Amino acid sequence: MAAVVGTPDLRRAAVFAVQTLAVALGYYAAGRLGLMRQLVVEGAIFTPIWPPTGVALACLLILGIRCWLGIALGALFVILSLTSLRPVVIGNLVGNTAAPVCAYLMLRKVGFRNDLVRLRDGLALVFLGALTAMLVSSTVGVGLLILTDKLGTHSFWPVWLAWWVGDAMGVLIVTPVLLVLYAIRRPLHLSRWKEASGLALIAGALVPLATRSPVSLLFLVYPLLIWAALRFQLAGSMLCALFTSVMATIAATDGIGPFDRLTRVEVMIKLQAFNGTMALTALLLSAVITEQRNTRRSVERACQELVEVLEHLTAGEPPPGRPAKDIRETESRERTESADRTESANRTKKEGSKDTKDTKDTKDTKDTKDTKDTSS
Repeated sequence: MAAVVGTPDLRRAAVFAVQTLAVALGYYAAGRLGLMRQLVVEGAIFTPIWPPTGVALACLLILGIRCWLGIALGALFVILSLTSLRPVVIGNLVGNTAAPVCAYLMLRKVGFRNDLVRLRDGLALVFLGALTAMLVSSTVGVGLLILTDKLGTHSFWPVWLAWWVGDAMGVLIVTPVLLVLYAIRRPLHLSRWKEASGLALIAGALVPLATRSPVSLLFLVYPLLIWAALRFQLAGSMLCALFTSVMATIAATDGIGPFDRLTRVEVMIKLQAFNGTMALTALLLSAVITEQRNTRRSVERACQELVEVLEHLTAGEPPPGRPAKDIRETESRERTESADRTESANRTKKEGSKDTKDTKDTKDTKDTKDTKDTSS
């Protein structure tokens, strides 16, 4: 009996260990990818997009709060790849772990759904998951730099802003993509694959041109986002936004295209403003379109069911979904009630006729008596 009881516990422990290790490795891999492109603001190095925050939040939304340990281990691996283990590392570790956990708790509090098919889900991810929760990691990280004298107090706000926007961008761009990839269950039809391939080819040619041209052509990516959102909803728009954001980040860190001849602060502001508006457009537009399509399908389904019910009722058949037994019982009850009403009406009529007859007999008797009295 002990072996039987111990086997499920051992299996759960093994699954938990594998999930924790997978989350840690995913966080570390995303961190290494993010560190490939860096910008410098006030002497501090930061990444324009910090993908680990998006990976951490997506893992929490999919696996639950139990994967926080994997996030902490992944953050520790990333920090140790950059510096040695010191007391300040613990503070950064806490901040990097607490931020996605706070985002997860707030999103679950407001009823967030992972499929992002409602506008309220997109707004919650933007304002709670990205903009609000990432205040934790940026405040803790920059605060520790100030406390350890690695950063001057006059540089707090520029560095804090760059850190906060980078973490928020990781949530806005990476989390929706991972949620979409996790929710995919069936492939596209052949006709949709042709359109998707055409969209990918156009994006592959237009996005590098827009991000590397010395003429400011970044606005050309917005028609692609609208096309992707209209035809492929969240999957198309967010993949297009991810590709565009990566290309814009590469151009910004290389100082080419629309980011040429700009100061480091100007590069940061222009890049983060572009990435932020693009991610917001893709996320919210696709959420609105998906919600409207689901509403239309619900209305069409209700109308179709109503038509079927009316057709069955016209033909004298029971409506679909309603047993014939219930129909017979309803008809029997209606016949019984009709018979009761008819019987009650006949009884009332008979009583009225009797009262009329009695009244007439009484009147005739009275008239006869009066006549007799008059003769006398």
